[in-house]
Amino acid sequence: YQRVLKRGDRDLRVEVGPPEASEAKVALYNKHLETRGLSSNGTRTDLQGYRHFLVESCCESFELRYYHGDQLIGVAITDRGAESLSAVYCYYDTDYSRYSLGTYSILKQLQLCRSWGMRFLYLGLYVDECEAMAYKARFFPHERLIRGSWRRFETP
Repeated sequence: YQRVLKRGDRDLRVEVGPPEASEAKVALYNKHLETRGLSSNGTRTDLQGYRHFLVESCCESFELRYYHGDQLIGVAITDRGAESLSAVYCYYDTDYSRYSLGTYSILKQLQLCRSWGMRFLYLGLYVDECEAMAYKARFFPHERLIRGSWRRFETP
């Protein structure tokens, strides 16, 4: 993970701010869904749908914005609790896959957890059968609900 962090820190600019909707973010979000095969029947999100899904929240939220030069190439929506952060959703331009922006984003969120004295970063539920969620099992330690009991995994 150190190489991912070094490469991103060297070439990218990261901004932290409140979640905001814009046409540029909606276009990037839709491109992400389409190129990753996550769009159902070619459906596209509009500005209102984006606001509803990623901006309006019942808790304190912020976004990490990733730039290559002046180009917005990724956004990570994050909720903030009393002692944890929760990685809500991350989307990015797959043309910049050399930066492993999904992994880079988790590493940046972990850095924020440490600097803000947070105890946990929640990546959300892991569903073994869902290929899009496979990345969650690569980060340790983590817990999994197996046959009704929580089991902690310390190492790969």
